[in-house]
Amino acid sequence: MNRREILRRTAAASLLATPAAGLLAGCATSGGDDKKDTDTYKGTKSEQNPLGVKEDAPLEVVIFNGGFGEEYAKAHEALYKEKYPKAEIKHAATQEINKTLQPRFVDGNPPDVVNNSGAGQIDFNGLVSQNAVADLSELLDAPSLDIPGKKVRDTLLPGTVEVGSYDGKFLVLNYTYTAYGIWYSTKLFTERNWQYAKTWDEHIALCKQIKAAGIAPWTYAGKHPRYMSWPLISTAIKLGGPSVAMAIDNLEPNAWKSDAMKAAADAWHQIVKDKYILDGSPGLDHIQSQTAWCQGKAAFISCGSWLENEQAKVTPAGFNMTVVPTPSLGSGDKLPFEAIRGTAGEPFIVPAKAKNLAGGLEYLRVMLSKKGAQDFTKKVSSLPVVAGATEGVELPFGLSTVAKALDASGSNGFNWVYNNYYRKLERELVDAACGEFFSGRIGPAEFLDQCQKGADSIAQDSSIKKYKRAA
Repeated sequence: MNRREILRRTAAASLLATPAAGLLAGCATSGGDDKKDTDTYKGTKSEQNPLGVKEDAPLEVVIFNGGFGEEYAKAHEALYKEKYPKAEIKHAATQEINKTLQPRFVDGNPPDVVNNSGAGQIDFNGLVSQNAVADLSELLDAPSLDIPGKKVRDTLLPGTVEVGSYDGKFLVLNYTYTAYGIWYSTKLFTERNWQYAKTWDEHIALCKQIKAAGIAPWTYAGKHPRYMSWPLISTAIKLGGPSVAMAIDNLEPNAWKSDAMKAAADAWHQIVKDKYILDGSPGLDHIQSQTAWCQGKAAFISCGSWLENEQAKVTPAGFNMTVVPTPSLGSGDKLPFEAIRGTAGEPFIVPAKAKNLAGGLEYLRVMLSKKGAQDFTKKVSSLPVVAGATEGVELPFGLSTVAKALDASGSNGFNWVYNNYYRKLERELVDAACGEFFSGRIGPAEFLDQCQKGADSIAQDSSIKKYKRAA
């Protein structure tokens, strides 16, 4: 093993341990020598080929093999192959994006397209701060593949570009449009003659009724307790308005201790105090908790709209899962009950050092075609970010409730992006605080204090690049 290989492997190891700092070291060791030229395969741009794809250039795609599986990606690759039959496509799917691809980013030899998702994703702050991700602006300005008269940017749902932008550059295509809310079984509620509660007091009364019937009102992913931060923060935003999210995203002092966050934490602590959570939930992962919910052991669960597809194999016939917004705390809420968190998710990137960068951009254009988007909806029961993708597609029950919820929310929809800017804050620090809070080991004040200390530690860490959310 020569000195360069030792340096490369050392950098890869440090990259896995500390993404932002490691990526800096990795880029330093990769030099710029020999085979590291970006976009090795360059074609001639034309009206039919606006991104300049070389028709016989190989394309490598790596997909996160999670709730959506990989079959949808194979369908997109087939569409790419239809247009470029001479191109050889190398496909891979993994649940360990970080471990699989970090060494390749360090070595300057990444794939052309990466679905950087899942618990083992590569930290975006590190990738972006080290210029390891290609600017996708050219994609936005290219004509849609099959929607006449429109550029790609004109076919996207609101917020898609914003949530994937860092310092004004569009770097990440979040392909799915996700609603985050509270889920219940319509079948169970119909059989028991229960009505979903629109206010918090009514929700607690319903939880009492559910518990009396011998069913736990709630369960959650105890091994990923941040899932419960989503309805808690949503409750605070509906009470205090979008500025609550803005303050958290921008790491403002005491953002986690605002009056709205205090009221929300106090409210959610009630389901812990009154033992409205399924026994053993703190020890369950997301699949185990969702399966317990599908088995009727609990009435409610917090999740995003990938839930229906992820649980398809174990969901009983006629279960009819339904997503709804978090209950309103009271008449003083600044956003109506119908307001729900909706955002683009499931991130795709084209690495800056991709050999076939133009092909990577073209692959995303294929994904964003109407045909590609509709095929995705049919295969994985989820909404893509392409407007009109559900036209002519029969939606499964759960996804139809997602579409209705987003329509009802309309311009009152909200989101936050601190989890995109600072992965460690949500996945480690807030996650740990939620674990303590929802297991009953700490109360609301200590929970918010832990979250704020986590945010302050990110704000004070000079090695982490900071981003400003303007709207």
